[in-house]
Formats: sequence, structure tokens, C-alpha cells
Amino acid sequence: MPYAVDFVNVSTEGLESSPVTDALAGLRANEARYYKNKFDHTFTVETAEENPAALERVTRILKEERDIVIASRPLEVTDFEVDGTRMTYVFYESGLSINVMYGLEEGGKRAVGFKLSDGMEIPEELAERFKFARQKSKLAGTIRGSFFVIKGEY
Repeated sequence: MPYAVDFVNVSTEGLESSPVTDALAGLRANEARYYKNKFDHTFTVETAEENPAALERVTRILKEERDIVIASRPLEVTDFEVDGTRMTYVFYESGLSINVMYGLEEGGKRAVGFKLSDGMEIPEELAERFKFARQKSKLAGTIRGSFFVIKGEY
């Protein structure tokens, strides 16, 4: 059942099994606030089991582009289109959030973004490959992020 993420009253619903539950909930709320403010889009999530196509899409792009396989269990996903861009997010039990930004027009921006919840270690599968920049968030504390550009067609 899709769940609209509330960024005013941050909830840990669906993320309780994460060792960084509160930080991951803040990270998810931070994303919800961004899409509401910039695009007037309500950020809704569902369990990974409810939308296996979204999870498979992110998994496939990671594997084919950079031979990355995420070890952590996926908890929630969302897949939507705003302003000519398809966005797919996966929130993992470890506190990792991965988003795939895929511009639908030829030559559109296409990238994979990684965000680490406050308090989590860099996952082993990403540690040697990416440098993570820090940003502050009122909802999520310190977020560490990195990205890579998608070269293939998906």
C-alpha cells in the first residue's frame, strides 16, 4: 500500500528494521520535502515487494553500469515522473538511499545518486569506488552523497 511521506511529522513507518531508523526516516522526509517544494509532487513509497519493477530497475542499472551489487536489504521504493525526468528511489535497511534520475528526452540528465544516512558506515561495495561529500539537513542531520553518470540506455 503506497504511503505518502510526511516531512512535517517525520515517521519511521516501514523503516523500523534499520539500525539508523531515525536518520533514514529523516533522509526520506528530506527527499519528500524537496519534491513537494520544487515540483509540488507528493513523495509516496511502498515496500520493495510491492514494486519489484522499481527495485529491478535500480539493481540492473547498478550492475550493468558499474558492476555494483548492494548487500543490504531493500525496504522501500518509489518510482515517478516529474518535469520530464523519471525518478526511482530505493531505501535500504543499512540507511543507504539510491536514486536513479533518468531524463526521458534524448540528451537528458541521467545519473545514479547515493545518499548515506547519518550514523551509517559507507557500504563496502561503494567504499573504494566513490568519494562522499557532506551536506547538512534539518530533517536528516548530516547526509553524505555521491553519484555517477549513466552512460547506457534503460
